[in-house]
Amino acid sequence: DNKTLIAWTDLTANFWMGCQKISDGCRNCYALDLTKNRMGIDVWGNAPRQPVKNVYSKIRGEARRAAPGVMGAGSPHLVFVGSLMDWAEDHPDAERLRPVIWETVRAYPDLHFQILTKRADRIAKLLPADWGNGYPNVWLGTSIEDMRVAWRADALREIPARVRFISYEPALGPLNDMALGGLHWILYGGESGSKFRAEDKQWARDM
Repeated sequence: DNKTLIAWTDLTANFWMGCQKISDGCRNCYALDLTKNRMGIDVWGNAPRQPVKNVYSKIRGEARRAAPGVMGAGSPHLVFVGSLMDWAEDHPDAERLRPVIWETVRAYPDLHFQILTKRADRIAKLLPADWGNGYPNVWLGTSIEDMRVAWRADALREIPARVRFISYEPALGPLNDMALGGLHWILYGGESGSKFRAEDKQWARDM
């Protein structure tokens, strides 16, 4: 069973685990809490990243469910990359493993990959050479917690993509002044965990 607790996707696919904090939205990172405090794996900061061995079997399973003629086929099967990593981070292990993401995306055209990063300024130079106007099965996204990092939307807007989306998570302040042109989808959510910072539902209503 590949079901995920993330409401806006069908499957989470992490090609590796680990990342480095870069903004205030990272302060109480749920992924760090899960891997370091619960799983006992230190893959954060400058530490080596840990490849995830079962990611390919999970993706193959989702592809079988998405195949024509199978119950559930016909609507996009969504694969979120990744809940415990940032595909665009500047780290030698990410550099080594990143090409495998694009190979996998090309291998499974019936799946729609939701590829998310906080490092929107790095997206353009990390896309594959044959990106063109965007792979038809890739949704590109960036995380924006408040207006301090709203520039990420501007960087994303410059990238040709079939779908551009914003993860307004964890919402730490209003985004009233952020332009929405060129964006197709916005997710909203507050911070989780015992140290969560309160959010205001009016921020979502205003969006």
